Amino acid sequence: MVDIGVLSYGVGNVQSILHMLDALRVPSIRVEKPEQVAQCRRLILPGVGAFDEGMQKLRAGGWEDILKLAVLEEGKPLLGLCLGMQMLLENSEEGTQSGLGFIRGRVKALKGRAPQGLPLPHMGWNYVFKEKESPLIANLDENARFYFAHSFYAEPEESVTILSVEYGFRFTCGVQKDCIFGVQFHPERSHRFGMHLLKNFSVL
Repeated sequence: MVDIGVLSYGVGNVQSILHMLDALRVPSIRVEKPEQVAQCRRLILPGVGAFDEGMQKLRAGGWEDILKLAVLEEGKPLLGLCLGMQMLLENSEEGTQSGLGFIRGRVKALKGRAPQGLPLPHMGWNYVFKEKESPLIANLDENARFYFAHSFYAEPEESVTILSVEYGFRFTCGVQKDCIFGVQFHPERSHRFGMHLLKNFSVL
């Protein structure tokens, strides 16, 4: 068994995540086929781009049922990154595909909600605010900053928010529900703060 498998389903910067895990000396693999999920203790679901494209690729590749078995039934920790976090929810204003539905809620557009004059997409470094204790963010620096690049944000209907961020208004950027975790930012692009978060995930 390998510590972490990073799902390579056609959407996401898998290599950057693997590089950071390698720097942390965490045994990890690129998971290119759903059957490889069984070899991994924990899973990372990366994602960049549009909600519908991400969900279509997951479904076309046969990943959805495998993920539901591994996470919901076997209890393997799962960490969704950026679009990967959004796909944990039920649906999105960005498209018509249903999400994985691991967390009740909807993905919404920043446009029309963030104040006029703020550049969209939301891109760059932001401080985050701890809303609830979670092993994913244990001992995280109070001044932790992460790199964001997104036009949509998750709005959970459950009490799962562990981190929030301010960009004209405050919204969820980190979640935990049982063994399911997600962050809106890119830890693999967030230097020592991202390394700390991924190190925490590697020992869950």
